[in-house]
Amino acid sequence: MSSFSRDDVTAHWAQHHLGEVVVSAKEIADRVSELGREITADYAGRPPLLVCVLKGAVNFMADLMRAIELPVEIDFMAVSSYGAATKTSGVVRIVKDLDVDLDRRDVVIVEDVVDSGLTLNYLRQYLGARNPRSLEVCALLLKEGEQRVEQSLKYVGFTIPADFVVGYGLDVHETYRNLDAIYTFTGEA
Repeated sequence: MSSFSRDDVTAHWAQHHLGEVVVSAKEIADRVSELGREITADYAGRPPLLVCVLKGAVNFMADLMRAIELPVEIDFMAVSSYGAATKTSGVVRIVKDLDVDLDRRDVVIVEDVVDSGLTLNYLRQYLGARNPRSLEVCALLLKEGEQRVEQSLKYVGFTIPADFVVGYGLDVHETYRNLDAIYTFTGEA
C-alpha cells in the first residue's frame, strides 16, 4: 500500500515520485491558522510587512496573510542558493529585491524551509541593514539537525526530518509546488 494521501486526488500524476506524507493538507491549514493568530496577537496595533521569499513560500504566504487579522502589507524577494541542486550551495544571490522601504517597519520574513540556515542568515543581515524596527521569521518548515548557522526563529510551522520534500510551494525543477500537502521526494532531482 502506498503512503500517498488518498484525499489528494489531484496529484495522481505525481504519485510515482512521492514518498510519505510529511505534513498533511489539514495539518498545514490548522498550523497556518495558529500562526496567523500568534502574529495577530504579537503585532496588534502595528501591522507587519510580510516579506515572502520566492518561490517556495508563496503558497504559505498566501494562506498566512489571510489568517492574520490585521491590515498587513506584503512584498516579495527572490533569492537563489540552490540552483538546480537539492542542497544549498551556501552562496546566496539576490534575484529580486524588495520594492518597499523597511525603515522603522515591523518585518516578518516568510520562508518555506530552513535547512542549513545560511540563506536565512544572509537575508536577516541584508534586511536588518535597512533599519527595520523589528525583524522576525515565520518558517513553514525547519529541518532537524541541518542548521550550520544557529537561528532564533519566532514562528515555526513544523520541524521535520532532513529529507528532501516537495509540495505546498516546495519544488524539484519547478514541479510539485501545487500539491496541497508536503511529501518526501523519491524521484531523481
